[in-house]
Amino acid sequence: MNISNILIVSPMYKELSKIIEKEALHKTFRFIPEEELIQDDLSWADALVSFNLKADYDYSHVKWVHSLGAGVDRFLYKKDWNEDILLTRTICSFGQRIAEYCLSYILKDLQFHDVFQEQQQQKKWVQHTPKLVAGQKVLVYGTGEIGQMIAKFCSGLGIEVYGVSLSGQEKAYFKEVMMVNSHFSRLNEMNYLINTLPLTEQTDRLLDETVFTQLSNAGFINVGRGASVNEGALIQALTDNHVKFAVLDVFSKEPLPENNPLWSHPRVQITPHISAVTTPQEGAACFLDTLKNIDENKPLKNIVDTAKGY
Repeated sequence: MNISNILIVSPMYKELSKIIEKEALHKTFRFIPEEELIQDDLSWADALVSFNLKADYDYSHVKWVHSLGAGVDRFLYKKDWNEDILLTRTICSFGQRIAEYCLSYILKDLQFHDVFQEQQQQKKWVQHTPKLVAGQKVLVYGTGEIGQMIAKFCSGLGIEVYGVSLSGQEKAYFKEVMMVNSHFSRLNEMNYLINTLPLTEQTDRLLDETVFTQLSNAGFINVGRGASVNEGALIQALTDNHVKFAVLDVFSKEPLPENNPLWSHPRVQITPHISAVTTPQEGAACFLDTLKNIDENKPLKNIVDTAKGY
């Protein structure tokens, strides 16, 4: 594949430009923010590097699209994809960042941080014995790179980690991996649920009342995609104490609208899609490595199966 003209569209285009231009590659680059993007840029390009184009641009003729994020639903979900176009994604420290994010909220719960904060405000001295992390049960939806890193972190602390995937294939660090349609009977055993699933036709609103009503006062953390969760079912599960708390980093619509009831729910913690941020250094490094492998006709470890959507 001959890649000569590369278009990089990103809010961090200036930072990416400084890093990539130091490599003195024999390529022609355009670094621009999306608000300056026009169709002529896409017509010029052999490759498009971006993360979240807000409008539906025509880039069907480019040879290669590289996502600056781990997710590619912005390119594939409910869209026709030209199978002649190579699609790759960024692989970097996402797994570690998300694993640490999830673990921090599990420890916060086990250590009664919110309880002690409230007691401090009320000047109450009431002891609660923190719970041990070992022996807790965590169910992770999605057993790919990110799910496996969460399982590695958690299992290393003595947590029993279970997984749910479309295939049910066993993976390292999971005590057991179940298929989507055969895991419901195990839900009431779980202390925490973590969603890392990509957004596809199969995962759209997958986590609904059929899942949440089976829980017994479990914590829920969503670091996958917002559209994989039925928000109404989640709010009802919080009301009915099936879900003890929810930590939500991703939403169907971002930024989350001000009138969304999740903002003011007392047992919901909202973060603005920061559990796995692509830094300019990591984004550039993965892009450059992928470009090198393409130029040298080497195997790509970050190629996307566009039929599966991830």
